[in-house]
Amino acid sequence: MLKVYTQQDCNLELVCCKKIAILGFGSQGKAHAQNLRDSGANVIIGLYQGSKSWEIAQDLGFEVFEVSQAVKMSELIVFMLPDELHSEVFEKDIKLFLKSHHTLVFCHGFSICFNLITPPKDIGVIMIAPKAQGRGVRNEFLKGSGVPALIAVEQENKEQNARDLALSYAAGIGSHKSFIIETTFKQEAETDLFGEQAVLCGGLKALIKNGFEVLVEAGYPEELAYFECLHELKLVVDLIYQGGLTSLHQQISNTAEYGMIKSQKQIIPSSTKQVMRELLEKIQDGSFAKDFILEKQSNYICLKAERRNIKEHSIEKLGDSLRKKIFKDKFNN
Repeated sequence: MLKVYTQQDCNLELVCCKKIAILGFGSQGKAHAQNLRDSGANVIIGLYQGSKSWEIAQDLGFEVFEVSQAVKMSELIVFMLPDELHSEVFEKDIKLFLKSHHTLVFCHGFSICFNLITPPKDIGVIMIAPKAQGRGVRNEFLKGSGVPALIAVEQENKEQNARDLALSYAAGIGSHKSFIIETTFKQEAETDLFGEQAVLCGGLKALIKNGFEVLVEAGYPEELAYFECLHELKLVVDLIYQGGLTSLHQQISNTAEYGMIKSQKQIIPSSTKQVMRELLEKIQDGSFAKDFILEKQSNYICLKAERRNIKEHSIEKLGDSLRKKIFKDKFNN
C-alpha cells in the first residue's frame, strides 16, 4: 500500500531555506518556478545561451544564468528539461560542479530509471511529479488549491532528510493542499510511459482519428464527425474525472450506456490487452528508452514526420477552423 501524505506532513520551511535552480523554463518549469517563489522559496533559472525562454523568465522577474553557473549557485538542481536532453546536459554542465550539499530533483523518473544519468553517491536524488500539466499546476495554485503529486527518494541527501525535502518541495508547488503519494522512480517512470502510450495519448489519438475517418468515409459531414469523435470527448472525460467510470454509467443516456456495453469488446477486443502487456514489457526492459534516445540522435525523424501528418489531416484542418469559432481564439494564441 502506497503511503499518502497531506498538508500536516509537510514543512514548507525546508525548501524555502534552499536556493533552487530550475533548469528549463517550459510549461512545468515555469509553473514550478512561479509557485515555489510565491511560496517564499529562492528560485533562479538555468538555461543555455540563446534560449527563447531566457527573456520570458527575466520578464517574470527571475534571475537567469547559464546552467553550469546556476548549478554552482544552488542547492537544489531541478531538471525541467526534455528527458532526452538530461544525459547530455548532466555530463556537460552539471556533473563536474556537484558537491555534497546538492540534491538533484526530477519531475519524472525516466532518466534515473533507465540509467541515462548516474549521480554521484554522496548527493540527494528525489522526485516530485505533479499529476497535471504545467498550466494545471499553476492554475490550481493560483486558486489556492493544488494538484496531487508523487514523490520518491532514490538517494538520501547530506542532511538525511530527502523525503521531508521532497514533501516540502511538493508543498511549495501547492500539492500539499491536495495529496501526495510516495512511490519509486521505477514505478513512476514505467506507469507514466504505459499510461501515455496505451491510453492517454496513443490509444486515445488512434480512437479519435479512426472514428472520424470511418464517419467521413461513410459519407457523413466532417463537422458532425468532428463533434462526435473529438469535441464531445471533454464532456465524457470530465464525467470520468469527477466520478469515475460509475459516473459515466450514471450520467449518460440509457441509449449511450447500452451502446457502450454492446460495442466495447468489439472496439477494444481482448487481444488489445496482450498488446498492452507487450508495450509494458518494452518499457520495463528499457527498449522504449533506447529507441527514444535513438530518435533524438536521428534529429526526431519519426516525431517530425508524424507531426506533419497529423497537422495535414482533415480532422485538424477542420478542427482549427471550428475551434476558432467555438473558443474565439482563446486557445489558439
